[in-house]
Amino acid sequence: MPSATIGSKNPISIIRAALTLFKGSRVARALFAEHRPAAVIGFGGYPTVPPLYAAAASGIPTMLHEQNAVMGRANKMLAPRVNAIAGGFLTPEGEPLGAKIFATGNPVRPAVLRAAATPYDRRTQKEPFNLLVFGGSQGAHFFADAVPGALTRLSPEVRGLFRVTQQARPEDVEQVTARFTELGVPAEISPFFSDMARRIAEAHLVVCRSGASTVSEISVIGRPAIYVPYPHALDHDQAANAALVSANGGAKVVHQSQLSDEHFSELLTEAVDDPEKLVAAAVAAKQAGKRDATEKLADMAEALASGEKIEGTSR
Repeated sequence: MPSATIGSKNPISIIRAALTLFKGSRVARALFAEHRPAAVIGFGGYPTVPPLYAAAASGIPTMLHEQNAVMGRANKMLAPRVNAIAGGFLTPEGEPLGAKIFATGNPVRPAVLRAAATPYDRRTQKEPFNLLVFGGSQGAHFFADAVPGALTRLSPEVRGLFRVTQQARPEDVEQVTARFTELGVPAEISPFFSDMARRIAEAHLVVCRSGASTVSEISVIGRPAIYVPYPHALDHDQAANAALVSANGGAKVVHQSQLSDEHFSELLTEAVDDPEKLVAAAVAAKQAGKRDATEKLADMAEALASGEKIEGTSR
């Protein structure tokens, strides 16, 4: 199904993108005539624009799911036309289309739901401290320097408590591993962890970016976090996602430009020295999590397809 991104200010590029989207809508109409869907649901991105436009114009029930606290550009284009909007972090407050926004949360993987059954490990001041650090390519590269730099500033007594699990880019693994070895800090460094849900559950503190899926999973499992939003996001959606969890005490949000080695080390020292504060943060994070998001979305889809009123989901 043809689609295109309208991201350029060049008039010719805009016209070409619009023509491609129009062609995609025609293809979608033909598919709908053949398959006669009961509902059409989009999960964001420009590939969803042609089918959602076509479905709305054809009178087929439509719905969007927006995973972030700030609506993406494609979903913004479609929002006035659809029947309902499910929000991962999006809430109806202050939104012009708030009457059709339902706060469902973001679906999480079965492994995350299993990990959510693991209680938070209440430690004492002198017991080992499990720190989990991860991020995308840009985040992993930033943390490759930031975490060892912060640990260097800690007192030997505090630094000796840390047990670090950190995601790093393949080209950074050797360097990061060497720095932790120099510091005498036990660390597992890898470009990828296949059991991330379990590692989140075992962490006393998580340091990471604040994409919608990441914040959703950490909240459902219920772990305190320091979120460092990706600074170059167009809509600053990561900062908005993290702000919703930090508002009830489940996390701290620190902008990358403010996370100096000194400030980072202060945050880590505070986390180690005040275990009860982290326990409270873990409880708050879990309260912010929505572990039943999949069921809520399924209920919305069934109600939409059957023409029933959408109920059982908080607005």
